[in-house]
Amino acid sequence: MTPAAAAPETHPILHADVAVARGAQRIAAAFEVAPGHPLAIIGPNGAGKSTLLAAIAGLVPLEAGSVRIGTRAIDGLAPEQRGVGVVFQDYLLFPHLSVRDNVAFAARMRGRSRAAARAAAAPWLERYGLAPLADRLPRELSGGQAQRVALARALAAEPDVLLLDEPMSALDVELRDDMRAELASHVREFGGATVLVTHSAADAAALADAILVLEAGAVTQRGTLADLAADPATPYVRRMLASSGD
Repeated sequence: MTPAAAAPETHPILHADVAVARGAQRIAAAFEVAPGHPLAIIGPNGAGKSTLLAAIAGLVPLEAGSVRIGTRAIDGLAPEQRGVGVVFQDYLLFPHLSVRDNVAFAARMRGRSRAAARAAAAPWLERYGLAPLADRLPRELSGGQAQRVALARALAAEPDVLLLDEPMSALDVELRDDMRAELASHVREFGGATVLVTHSAADAAALADAILVLEAGAVTQRGTLADLAADPATPYVRRMLASSGD
């Protein structure tokens, strides 16, 4: 039996109003993400996109501001207490653990025995087509398989918020269209508040309902892809829309 997909109304809204210092650069953004309506943060390299995600996840400290999930303030909490799942750019699977035990990690962190954690992981392995790969190590996986393991591991923790950092960048170009469609399906099934970072208009169009453009640490435009196309605010937005981003 696979886990039932969470209905969007069971998840709260993500509220982020944050400022983060990264060396000499200051990154500041404020936005809300409703359940079932993913937001893409798009911008050039070095804009601060991944740093912004890391601040929401609790991996870098805030200089100012707050992060809330519904009415619950999470900016003072440790990463594992936030209810946030993260799929990192290079997936960061535990290299010494099997696919099964990577997905079981969330249950282990909650104090469950190895056997109980593996049992809890089994439905997620089935959902993402990973059961035949359960005993493999990460080095034995393709890029698409590794992405599915990372996603299953993040969602097995039953988060309210899912963060995706450049989810297509580790994939070969020829795999991206198929995996983009597959990932879009999984994100919609999750139904919680999803934020993804990308430099690709194609990723944003496939995976998100709205786009926030971040350049040099500041928000320069926000709206749907159609909004941006109708009135691009900066030269970067015009260039991004003129290319596939891949």
